[in-house]
Amino acid sequence: MQISRKDLYWSYAATFFKVATSVIILPFILRLLPSETVGIWTVYMTVSTFSYLLDFGFNPTFTRNVTYVLSGVRSLKKEGFEILSEQENSIDFNLLRGLIQSMRWIYLRLSIILFIILSLFGTYYIYSLLQTYSGDRKEVYISWFILILINSYYIYTLYYESLLLGRGLVKRSKQIVVFAQSAYLITAIILILNGLGLIAIVSAQAVSVIINRWFSYKAFFSTEIKNSLKITSCPPIKNILKAIYPNAVKIGLTILGGFLVQRSAIIIGSIYLSLSDIASYGITFQLILIISGLSTIYSSTYQPKISQQIVYNNYDFIKGIFIKSQIILFLSYFICGLGIIAFGDEILRLIGSRTYLLSKSLIFIFLIVSMLESNQSLAGTILLSKNEVPFFKASLTAGLITIILLFIFFETTELKLWSMILAQGIANLYNNWKWPCKVYRLLNISLKDIQKIILNFRNII
Repeated sequence: MQISRKDLYWSYAATFFKVATSVIILPFILRLLPSETVGIWTVYMTVSTFSYLLDFGFNPTFTRNVTYVLSGVRSLKKEGFEILSEQENSIDFNLLRGLIQSMRWIYLRLSIILFIILSLFGTYYIYSLLQTYSGDRKEVYISWFILILINSYYIYTLYYESLLLGRGLVKRSKQIVVFAQSAYLITAIILILNGLGLIAIVSAQAVSVIINRWFSYKAFFSTEIKNSLKITSCPPIKNILKAIYPNAVKIGLTILGGFLVQRSAIIIGSIYLSLSDIASYGITFQLILIISGLSTIYSSTYQPKISQQIVYNNYDFIKGIFIKSQIILFLSYFICGLGIIAFGDEILRLIGSRTYLLSKSLIFIFLIVSMLESNQSLAGTILLSKNEVPFFKASLTAGLITIILLFIFFETTELKLWSMILAQGIANLYNNWKWPCKVYRLLNISLKDIQKIILNFRNII
């Protein structure tokens, strides 16, 4: 597996293109849609995140195991991995075929479950929100059912992402993202200008996902892989699932905890606050999510290589990647965060937005909370590369504490929007220091190691 600077540059290009797409489409949304509708859109984004949550840890688990198989392992384990030398890298196509069949089996069932949940409980939730909605309810319902269909399809085909990234096709996957995002941007603008509102946004998402999946399939299943898989015998799916299932569930619980920490504020806050307040929170949250995405590009680009080098027991390589990733993470938050605080509302005024950001003090605390969570997540990816999930209980506990604190703050104080930020920050304090410290001990990182990387800063990227 070769991951070079070209892969890294394409990762940055794809992320910047996503940001550019958001920046270009945001004025159309904020200028042409009322604050109430923007609030519904914010709820839609949260529901989509919940849809991804239903994956329940299988996607990162499958990605890691695809890397293991393509690196030469002959068996998959519940915990740990088979140590190999770099010369033992021939692919067991029988095992690869079994892994692919297992992924298809899982995601078909997950997509059906998601469709049922969103159709029943999700529709009732949307119905309850619309009781005080003054806009076009028919538009909301039509867009909602399109969202249900596209999210279900997204989950059904999610294993394509595991195959691409597990094979180390980072550059190709990012090129596909750029093309799919271009289709999203063009479709969304055309439909929004034609007055379709929420329907325009979710329809554009549907076009983007379908294009992404088609090209992802073509990228992974080359003629060589297709021919090799045709002549193999598939091992029992249940044996592969037994090896994958335990850690996938633990990762799923971790993701559930992260979802509750980050996203429950919008769901619970929409009960206590106005849709206009939720819209301001949602727009601020989206901008901070962009910073979070930018800050972790470096580490996510090298994640397949980290999983491979773990198999080859090369911890020095992983140490260098981790330190560089942390430096880039902190710089990203510092530079981009200052930009949002200083110019965020001014830019929104220039584009004629009817929705504005949270206050500067709220944004500042929000940025700190998000930065600590991103750093914690960075450490978690290193620990996951060892095919171990030591933090799932702590993550789930933080999520439950967040919900409890949200209800306490909303019911007993006048903190309002402050409640949504402070609850997740307080609940996650233990995880913020515990797992980065564990990685520092695992990789035996010293102050001298950090100084060496900083002094050689120009070679980080």
